[in-house]
Amino acid sequence: MSNKQIDVQIMGQSYILGCPEGGEERLMGAVRKVDEAMCKIRDAGKIKARDRIAVLAALNLAFEQAEAPAATDKDSTSTPAADVSPDAQARLAQLLQRLDQVIEQDGQLL
Repeated sequence: MSNKQIDVQIMGQSYILGCPEGGEERLMGAVRKVDEAMCKIRDAGKIKARDRIAVLAALNLAFEQAEAPAATDKDSTSTPAADVSPDAQARLAQLLQRLDQVIEQDGQLL
């Protein structure tokens, strides 16, 4: 199976991504989720750095994905995955703040 390249925009910046044939719709759905998550964090105005916005968005999306099977298993009505609870956002913001403190002390990410 061959890969094709797709030009996408995330938070106003262009990226060229490799995509397997037939996977365009799934990739564009993922791009929309990431763009929406990052723009939501940026628009909240508390975080300015693109890399920190990306980390927080990734944590939010991973948290939502981890909770999705639990909500499905309970067979109850739940809010859409894009709506993260304020408590979850606060916990993730605290985690990001702790990561920032560690990075500042160490001076390096890895």
